Amino acid sequence: STRFGHLRVLSVIEFVRESSPPTPSIHCLGAPKMLSSTVQVSLLVLSTLCLQSVLAALKEGDCEVCVGVINKLLNALEPEEKTNKESIEARFPELCNTLKGSENRFCYYVGGLEESATKIVSELAQPLSWTMPPLKVCERLMKKDSQICDLKYEKVIDLKTVDLKKLKVKDLKKILNSWDERCEGCVEKSDYVKRIEELKKVHVREEL
Repeated sequence: STRFGHLRVLSVIEFVRESSPPTPSIHCLGAPKMLSSTVQVSLLVLSTLCLQSVLAALKEGDCEVCVGVINKLLNALEPEEKTNKESIEARFPELCNTLKGSENRFCYYVGGLEESATKIVSELAQPLSWTMPPLKVCERLMKKDSQICDLKYEKVIDLKTVDLKKLKVKDLKKILNSWDERCEGCVEKSDYVKRIEELKKVHVREEL
């Protein structure tokens, strides 16, 4: 969506250029002096505002991991905690300790993990306490760290119907990792398939 946002901004700037009247000028002692500074500043301000609004405007389906984690957080909060900034800040790291994959990475970016390099949890907690919708909260977070909305959920594999032999080895490894399992001594693809078939009897039954 960011790429299309840039294209939209360029279109707005081009429209402004084409629709603007010719820049006036005056002649002093035969030497023309352009009165363009005001117009140039106006164009710069307009383009900056357009860029910010386009990049910040998310639509349904954007920033999926951010929205997903916030919804999980809201579901974990007690009713009285949902409007309390301090409670939200305290419960967020607790949730993060249970998350994996891209959701865990989101926690790292926001500051929900001990090893997080930056801490912007308050930027999440404050608007949530105002009952701001998750998507709008993510717009605010994106302004602090654009990587937040680059996160995507990995494709879910239906283990009840998928043909494991047709999957790539990296996908087979992801399945094992999602179960916190390893395939010791596995070299060939068939080794991973055999290991998953053995573990499916336990893990798939638990998911049903």
